[in-house]
Amino acid sequence: MMKPLTDSFGRVHDYIRISVTDRCNLRCVYCMPAEGMEFQPHDEIMTYEEIAAVLRVLAPMGVSKVRLTGGEPLVRKDLEKLVAMLSAIDGITDISLTTNGMFLPAKAALLKEAGLTRINISLDSLQQERYASITRGGDVHRVLEGIQAAYQAGLDPIKLNVVLMKDFNQDEIRDFVAMTLERPIHVRFIEYMPIGQSSDEWRRSYLPLSHVTDVCREAGWNVLEHEGPSGNGPSRNMKVEGAQGTFGLIHPVSDHFCDSCNRLRLTADGNIKACLYWSDELNVRRVAHDPAAIEDLFRKALGAKPKNHEMALALEKKDQSHTPTQRRMSQIGG
Repeated sequence: MMKPLTDSFGRVHDYIRISVTDRCNLRCVYCMPAEGMEFQPHDEIMTYEEIAAVLRVLAPMGVSKVRLTGGEPLVRKDLEKLVAMLSAIDGITDISLTTNGMFLPAKAALLKEAGLTRINISLDSLQQERYASITRGGDVHRVLEGIQAAYQAGLDPIKLNVVLMKDFNQDEIRDFVAMTLERPIHVRFIEYMPIGQSSDEWRRSYLPLSHVTDVCREAGWNVLEHEGPSGNGPSRNMKVEGAQGTFGLIHPVSDHFCDSCNRLRLTADGNIKACLYWSDELNVRRVAHDPAAIEDLFRKALGAKPKNHEMALALEKKDQSHTPTQRRMSQIGG
């Protein structure tokens, strides 16, 4: 095995999040501006063969976990073919997917058969009118059908990603936690992040996650610390005593989110991002035919990776040490 991918702070990176497209069938308010996005031309997006070539270099350096993201990854044609290509690479042991779930009824079984191991489904409201508002037109019933399809296909664990926003969905915390009582479902509450915008609108919508445990206490639930399901996220996991599933809190803004960071990101147009929040990028697509150059670029990206993202400073309107990205979440891959 080659020298592992380690940054200047000693953090070993064994996990990469790969955006396969910047396109999406929804227009979530925290992911895209109201006017929508100008999507990249298809010829600027990495091919499945180029993505696999990059992974064949990274696997001997210790990268064993891959998450496919977007945009919405299932708008990319025949995504199961990429899953099969990656699962055939020696050393890749875990392939997961983050999706809005709307195409899962047709795709879950094909993805599982191709080698997908687990899935995260973005779901910020269980109420149709509210879900349609935050996604600018989505159908929550299709997402719920997608969750059922994932169960039937045998994908495990199934996690629900809930971005909490003040005065929008905070009154649904109890409903989401209740989903874990009777089914082995894993809900993760995520702080609203200022990706591509650190505006006053974001600050007004930001809600600290201490609110979740307050709601559980008010409901009379006995909450226990729990190791949580398998995965790589920086989640503090808990469960209601007697529940089949768990819930977790992910504090990208307010907590020590970066201390144990093991993630790299590859954007749909082939840019390496060692940190989600900062603007630093190196394009690997132009050298996808050259294994030595791929290795060099990833090591260079990690060498420049900062210790943390400093989002908390953005919340307080304080100066930051690097330049925050202007890319929106759909352009980076969550």
